[in-house]
Amino acid sequence: MFDVTSIRKRFPHARKKIYLNAASNGPLPGPAYALQDEYYQKALLANVGGQTEVFAALENIRRNGAKIFGCTTAEAGFGFNTTFGINLAAFGLPLKSGDEVLLCDVEFPANVYPWLELRRRGIRVKFMKSVDGCFSLDHFEKSITRKTRVLALSFVQYFNGFKLDVETIAEICRRRNILLVLDAIQGAGCEPMNVRKWNVAIASAGAQKWLLSSQGTGIFYVSEEIQNRLRPPWRSWLGIDWKCQWHNLRRFDLAYYPDSRQYELGTYPGPLVMSLDWSLDFITGLGVRNIQRHNHALLDVLIAYLRQEPFYRITSSLEKKHRSSILSFTSDHAEVARIHQFLAQNNIVTSQREGAIRVSVHLYNHQADVDHLITVLDKAVRKLSRG
Repeated sequence: MFDVTSIRKRFPHARKKIYLNAASNGPLPGPAYALQDEYYQKALLANVGGQTEVFAALENIRRNGAKIFGCTTAEAGFGFNTTFGINLAAFGLPLKSGDEVLLCDVEFPANVYPWLELRRRGIRVKFMKSVDGCFSLDHFEKSITRKTRVLALSFVQYFNGFKLDVETIAEICRRRNILLVLDAIQGAGCEPMNVRKWNVAIASAGAQKWLLSSQGTGIFYVSEEIQNRLRPPWRSWLGIDWKCQWHNLRRFDLAYYPDSRQYELGTYPGPLVMSLDWSLDFITGLGVRNIQRHNHALLDVLIAYLRQEPFYRITSSLEKKHRSSILSFTSDHAEVARIHQFLAQNNIVTSQREGAIRVSVHLYNHQADVDHLITVLDKAVRKLSRG
């Protein structure tokens, strides 16, 4: 059972503020923080040892990462952020001069700048036009040429929560022999994923948002088929299984792991790994589909209010297949910055993105949070109306 009251007990912030900003940074759960603190306390006394507990946690992170992505454990790995996996794709996929990469013109910079660097290698990077801030299938198909090799997109858009119909996009990619790369940070942990079914080549997600971990942690996916074609842009000594036997390291003929572990970089951030391990256990235990239902139900209440209040205008898609745990709205009657400030003055944390207020709810939010948000938005109508 999805017991929000019980869940909230693990989040100290829930007693002090209404936090509707998971798309920026997710609050750290108390037990995850305690594991970090325990690790640092050991480090203070030089008791970190051979870190066997860290490597055990990494194995569990890969198993849970596979559940979140919808792939095999052999295809999942630990990364430091979303950019880790995007760089692995940009500089590891077998692209050559003259090839084309397609991006949408509303992508988050993390999924843009690594690709732009490929221009130095003679690879063309093309931006497809969005429609009302949303990815357009029509524009995608019209942008494809015989040179198109990669399509790189955000699974969920950061500013309006537009969620891709990945299955349809992937089918087009399959027919045209295009590799699909996903920036998954705004969906992993709150929206169900099935990257194997979708035939995604590479996906990556930082864990500091919906995965309830610290900055400097993340998960990535490389399909088994792509692992056989990838040319890793880096190599690490911890891409090899040393079995924590640190007394014998002068072995230079060892093979790399035969799976996604070979792309990981060491040395690992021990306390953050322990924390991420707890958070992924927590999320997969609740079930991502259950989390999605909870989040969408909360946003349904906000949507109903915004639809009947002419002071506000929803800027997110309300089409079921494109909805996510993010909802954005603006106003034609008041400055967005003033609305955002008014919410903050009333202890409600949201974000201001691309001319709109972004609300992003997660598993620790409950009905009272949304009810209070609506009450304050109602007050804002009277206080901020241009007259």
